[in-house]
Amino acid sequence: MSDDTIKKNISKNISKYREAAGISQKDLAKKLGVVPSRISNWETGANCPTIDILFEVCEILNVSINDIYGVYPDSKFILKYGEQDLLKKYRNLDDHGKEIVNFSLDKETERIEKYGKLGEVSHPVTSFPMRLISYYFKNASAGTGQLVIDNLPDKDIEIPDKPEYRNVSYAIGVNGSSMEPAFQDGDILLVEATQEIEVGDIGIFQINNECFVKKLGEKELISLNKDYKNIPLDETAATLGKVIGKL
Repeated sequence: MSDDTIKKNISKNISKYREAAGISQKDLAKKLGVVPSRISNWETGANCPTIDILFEVCEILNVSINDIYGVYPDSKFILKYGEQDLLKKYRNLDDHGKEIVNFSLDKETERIEKYGKLGEVSHPVTSFPMRLISYYFKNASAGTGQLVIDNLPDKDIEIPDKPEYRNVSYAIGVNGSSMEPAFQDGDILLVEATQEIEVGDIGIFQINNECFVKKLGEKELISLNKDYKNIPLDETAATLGKVIGKL
């Protein structure tokens, strides 16, 4: 559908649903805090309201954004008012905020697909055999840096020997909050021992004899928590592994 068609739909449907709700142009303008001539301009197609105002129009007229746009790509997929508000907030985020939201959504979607929603009867969980891996307790800083003392693991722990964990070589504890919301202080990370990871992956890194769990950037290690600064990569930087997941 072209932009011109959508604009025509918006003009037509604002008028249509305003009249259906029994609201005059003057009353709608008052509710929106604009002059009545703006409503007239929208309905005649002279100009088009911003997305923020469109959401307010939807709430006042008790319709969905799909109704205003006249677009129904999937009759089962219609935004509720609370969802419209979430979308509005998402669009106001900067790139960092959107990255955090996308990461959390991906992880939560993966959890629900595997285990079902909390409080619902889930599908039977497949039982996997267990295997032992080395566990380094609180040696990966999700903060300002954790001194690497030696290479001796604190103990061995058991993990399920399932396909997504087949490449896991060791586990390491998180120290700090710079990778929230993805990883919390005290989380146990499952790590594949490798020196080759891609930009955008989360890994375990060593810089100046300090160990970090961070997201790999082009020239720096990135903290997901915006309260923490990113760490520039230098000649001492080394990759110790790629984070596969957490227990």
